[in-house]
Amino acid sequence: MSRRGWVLFAGMAVIWGIPYLLIRIAVRQLDPGVLVLGRTGPVGLLLMPLVVWRGQFSLLVKNFKWIAIFGVVEFGIPWFLMATAEKHVTSSLTSLLICAVPIFSVIGQRIRRTDSHISTKRYVGLAIGAVGVALLVGLDLKGGSITWIGFMMVVCLGYTLGPIILATKLTHVPGPVVVAGAASVVALSWIPWSVVHWPVHLSTETMTCVAILSIVCTAGAFLTFFELIKEVGSTRASVVPYVNTALAVVLGIVVLHEPLTIGIIVGFPIVLIGSIFATGSRAPQSELDEVLSADANLVVNE
Repeated sequence: MSRRGWVLFAGMAVIWGIPYLLIRIAVRQLDPGVLVLGRTGPVGLLLMPLVVWRGQFSLLVKNFKWIAIFGVVEFGIPWFLMATAEKHVTSSLTSLLICAVPIFSVIGQRIRRTDSHISTKRYVGLAIGAVGVALLVGLDLKGGSITWIGFMMVVCLGYTLGPIILATKLTHVPGPVVVAGAASVVALSWIPWSVVHWPVHLSTETMTCVAILSIVCTAGAFLTFFELIKEVGSTRASVVPYVNTALAVVLGIVVLHEPLTIGIIVGFPIVLIGSIFATGSRAPQSELDEVLSADANLVVNE
């Protein structure tokens, strides 16, 4: 991999590794619904002019139904549930639970029968990953936290459905059009809620966290990830989630002084091994498969 590829890879690991920390800080003052608006509104405002300038607004209108559905299942519901969960569980545990997404994806792939054959290696990875998640949750489970862990499983389901929608309904729509439309729909949907739940006071720290989440971790991540795909290909780029999860755990422990629990020590390595096996490389991908894989990887993390 080239030096530019390593720089982009490291950049994505950081960009997708810090949201859990920032969300945990932001929800101290912000209602989760207000945070969703804060994350999506600026993205829509930034990308929509680009879509109009490129003459692609008609594509947005033509495919509005599926773009809106994608926005709801990928941004609108998951980001609200994740922010709600982070008011009650650590950012470290939240980031680790997202590792269940590759496992959900394999199950979804099997249900949809998109592959003529799923290798034994992938089934073994699925089983290992499931054991890891079970250990992670079981060893760290405390009174009342089962609700928030359930919220995170719904988040994982949304992150699984989003790429399926991209791969089946929006393959012909450019990425900026999808993200601009989806973010705008979600932002508009959360305005009424946010008006009622708007905080009386916002600290500079909170506003900074929201700005970074929106501009850097969403809009910036979108642009950086596609540069990474062009530089190193989607297969190598798919390793980013494993690196940013480790970073999220470290940030939670170091910055927020979250505990290094038995669940993290035992469960995370098992989840990591299972995910790598379950999403491991198969036969060489066609050009179309590369594009679909790139789109799917884009929305796996926050």
